[in-house]
Amino acid sequence: MAYDFSALSGADFEDLSRDLIGRELQVRFEAFTQGPDGGIDGRHASGPVKIILQAKHYAGSRVADLKRTMARERTSIDRLAPQRYVLTTSCKLTPTTKAELARIIGPALLGEADVFGPHDLNGLLRAYPDIEKSHLKLWLSGTAVLECILRAASHRFNAMTREEIEEKVRVYAPNPSFDDARVKLDQHHVLIICGPPGVGKTTLAEMLVYAHMAEGWDLVAIRGLDDGLVGIDDTRKQVFYFDDFLGRVALDKSALSRMDSDLARFIKRVRKSPNGRFILTTRAPIFEEAKRHSEHLADKQLDISRYLLDVGVYTRRIKARILYNHLLVTGTPQTHIDALIESGKLPRIIDHKNYNPRLIALMTEGSRIADEDATSYPATFLAALDNPTQLWDLPFRKHIPTTCRHMLMTLFFCDQFGETIDVLREAYDAYHAELSRNYGASQDPKDFEDSLRILEGGFISIRGSAVSFVNPSVRDYLSAYLDDLTLLKLAARAAKRTEWARQVWQHSRRLGIHEQPGSVDLAALAASFRGVAEAFLSLPVQKRVETKYSMSFSADGLSNTDRIELLIDWWFACGDARYVELIQALASFPVQGWDSWRDGGDLLAIITKLRDTDYYGMLHEAASIAQIIEDGAVELIEDFSLNSEDLERLVEAEEEWRDGLGPRIQNALTDAIGREFRDVREVVKQIDSESTIDEHVETLERLAKRASIPEAVLRNAREVAQERKWEIEEQTRVAPSPSGRNVDRGSGDTFDDVALANLFAPLWRGNG
Repeated sequence: MAYDFSALSGADFEDLSRDLIGRELQVRFEAFTQGPDGGIDGRHASGPVKIILQAKHYAGSRVADLKRTMARERTSIDRLAPQRYVLTTSCKLTPTTKAELARIIGPALLGEADVFGPHDLNGLLRAYPDIEKSHLKLWLSGTAVLECILRAASHRFNAMTREEIEEKVRVYAPNPSFDDARVKLDQHHVLIICGPPGVGKTTLAEMLVYAHMAEGWDLVAIRGLDDGLVGIDDTRKQVFYFDDFLGRVALDKSALSRMDSDLARFIKRVRKSPNGRFILTTRAPIFEEAKRHSEHLADKQLDISRYLLDVGVYTRRIKARILYNHLLVTGTPQTHIDALIESGKLPRIIDHKNYNPRLIALMTEGSRIADEDATSYPATFLAALDNPTQLWDLPFRKHIPTTCRHMLMTLFFCDQFGETIDVLREAYDAYHAELSRNYGASQDPKDFEDSLRILEGGFISIRGSAVSFVNPSVRDYLSAYLDDLTLLKLAARAAKRTEWARQVWQHSRRLGIHEQPGSVDLAALAASFRGVAEAFLSLPVQKRVETKYSMSFSADGLSNTDRIELLIDWWFACGDARYVELIQALASFPVQGWDSWRDGGDLLAIITKLRDTDYYGMLHEAASIAQIIEDGAVELIEDFSLNSEDLERLVEAEEEWRDGLGPRIQNALTDAIGREFRDVREVVKQIDSESTIDEHVETLERLAKRASIPEAVLRNAREVAQERKWEIEEQTRVAPSPSGRNVDRGSGDTFDDVALANLFAPLWRGNG
């Protein structure tokens, strides 16, 4: 692959030059920062031999510019008097040009061969492919690699353009976290990237994903663990990516209970897969809270700490390089760059306690700061670090019309990963109307379209038919802004969908009113959901998804059990008898029927809770509702379409909630387990991976203990499973992870204010 090196910054090009020339000459070059370095970008001194390396990143520039620069530096080169001088440049060279440069440089250059142009550097990259892979920004920016990434993109990456990927790669500052992440992922097949908001968790995850996609791995970007459990296929190289898997704002115990066991199961499943990798990101405070509440995440046998990588720490050099890269490529006006460098405030920005890459990206984005006076830009930059919420407060309150504020508030309560335009329009029309009536604002039929147009690029991103916040920090800001009972009551009245209703209700926990027995405010909020509660009996639970090759169903709204628990919450808050009637109706006629995957164990939990006064036993008609649900649970268990994984989930739930369950549940589960063993041959025929068969056998072994299955029956099931493994053994090929390692740069070196100033010097207009 031939590179023009335009994706690299000057500092990146110096790093690459030191590695390539050092390998070629079999020496180690000391690293020096950019700027007035006296003609040195790398120095090797062993005894009396002194070799000086200088890198000139002139990609796209004229040869005349390079020659003028080298003529100015001749004095410095002569003063240094090296035994050997080596020049690397990204400027295209001809033999004649090399000869002219050799004459300009003088006797320190042993020969024209010590002038390395792009063609020579590409030759060295072919000779030392490990260096190519270790320079991630270079490798990922290659045309062939970008094409591979774009072809492999799917799900939330499917609308990404070449330009977007190139920009992400260009601003990325390689650091030790990437190597640590790759080692952990290769060793354990699972990586949980953890850290405070804005430190670069998603960026690191995307770089890892891109590296895998470039080597032929399929990306499976998931929004729920059920997506992963359904989609894993050991015969294909798959990298599963779940960004912010514990949510962006809040997490309570009930929400966690729906996903922690699935997470533990999926982690175990991926670890067994020879061709599976699983990358998750999560905010550190939420993850720590989750571990406090979750038996599965705290399970010593699972030992989730093995997969954990904290990326919240950056060296001073890396922080400086992040800012340097953003100023170089994100459209920051030159006047603002000059003002920032001349102000002398760079050290205060780099060393600020609130420094993080997300804030740096926001404060260097050209379109965002273009209207900011250049002379005040350094002070504004520091003010943003002092109080990050102010980044969005002034634009939100003063720079956009009311209709746009209503749009952003609407999007907050939609799916946190983004929402389709059709669903967003429905939600906006309802919430915008409620807000406008309450605050006396005007409405226009074109408010939705106009708001999207105004907000795009600044506050929201629109890709295809999906709308999302342009940056997670917008959601963070709105989270605090929406801590307002009136706004939440209006959102409750506007709710048209089940997920919206739960999101509003969960957000209200931030107000503290849920901890106040008999709270009038909580009762008023719960009563505000009456309209959407009536629709719980008809709004869909799942939708049919058809593709060219298959048909499947995906979630489309809360499950029936989630709806019942939400209705119970509202009844306890306000005592509205209509909520009890809706619970009875939903228990008797669940929308689209009970679902073994989504309802499953929750059904058994609700039955026991309804029969326990410490839970839901005080609900009116609790006993009769429990009996109705138990009848439905028995029918679900007796359904011949129940698979082994769902059955095991039900068995686990029965063991946990047994005190409130009748004997019919236990008997139905025992019969279903017997069915699993009778049908074992048909079941394993549908399995196409060895690790999945091993997992199925483990499930059968656990079920056998629960139902006292004879040892001979269990042994026969193992033999049938082994036969199937032999059939598919040749289909699976173990996939290696992306090779190569980043070269450790700057470890143990100092990066003082002089080095900092030198790094940014080439960006200053007054320097050239």
